[in-house]
Order: sequence, then C-alpha cells, then structure tokens
Amino acid sequence: MLNLTHALGLLIHPKQEWQKISQENNDISGLLIGYVLILALIGPAAGYYGTTTSGWQIGSREAVKLTPESAMTISILYYLAVVSAVIGLGLMVSWMCKTYGGNTSINRCFALSAYVATPIFLVGIVELFPILWINLIIGLVALAHSVYLLYSGVPVMMNISKDKGFLMSSSMLAMGMVALVTLLALTALMWGFGFQPSFTN
Repeated sequence: MLNLTHALGLLIHPKQEWQKISQENNDISGLLIGYVLILALIGPAAGYYGTTTSGWQIGSREAVKLTPESAMTISILYYLAVVSAVIGLGLMVSWMCKTYGGNTSINRCFALSAYVATPIFLVGIVELFPILWINLIIGLVALAHSVYLLYSGVPVMMNISKDKGFLMSSSMLAMGMVALVTLLALTALMWGFGFQPSFTN
C-alpha cells in the first residue's frame, strides 16, 4: 500500500522524518512494491505522455514529438534504470556501511536508498509538459534536495556520527556521479548503434 506520509515529510521537514523512518521496521519487498515501483512510474508515464502529445519546442521551431513506439521503449528503459539505480544504491549503502563503522540491517540501507530518491520520483510529473529549461531547473532543485536527504539521512539510518556520515555520503555521491557518466556514455554508444529515438516529423 502506497504511503505518501514519508514522501511529504521528507520534503517539508526531512530531519524529523528521518528519525521517524529510522524507528520503523523497514522491509525491502514492502518498500519496493509499495513505494519504489509505484513512484518510479511517475517520470516514465509523464514523459511518455509529454513527448507524444505536446512534444518539446526550441525557440520558434515546430514542436518535436516522439513516435508512440519510440516513446514507449524509452519510458520502459527509463523506468528500469530508475528502479535499478535505487536497488544499486541500496546495495552500495550496505557495502559501504561497514567501512564507516555502521551497524545496521540491509533493510535500513534500502529504506535510505528508496527515500533519498523521493524528490527525483516526484519531479517526474513535470515531464507532462516537456519545456526544456523549466524541466532542467526543477530537476536540478530535486537533485539538490535528494543530495541533502542523503547527507542528512546517512548518519541517522546508519547509526554513525555526523562526521563519518558526511564522509560516507560524499563517497556515495562520487560513485553516483561516476555511474551517471557511465550511463551517459552507454546511452551515446547505443545511439551510435541505431537505438536513437524516432520522431514524428
């Protein structure tokens, strides 16, 4: 069952919300089925609608739209990438936790991963109207809030000091940036092999 209480709390008062989350008995399957798999649909679904219905426009040029088939393929890959990223982050947290003296369960590691991604999940709604510069600005704000959630949540969820939490969060952020660059490189490579999107005009 989807519970948006934590999602709202992490946006309004994240520090207090992390304390509440840390006291819960988090379950990996429950988080995935009842939170991640549902919220991760927002961006791909909105993106499919936006790119096939209104499209995006640069300057005074005619709006560019994707074919439904191409948009569907991209949306599915987008969804799988987001879910995989959350799972990968959870595994990374579990692996790094011991390095920084943390003593917590893998369930809490996945809870941290799932809730850190909340702003990224929710901001996907703006893709209903793919206006590039607005989407970029709002996306950067959401990304910044996710980074803040990471730094504020790690010490609480991993039961470590703020100093160790800062170091662990910084290491995770660096690894995340490397993963992002790798993903962009793979995307460019796939386009080179003929997997580029198809446009209606």
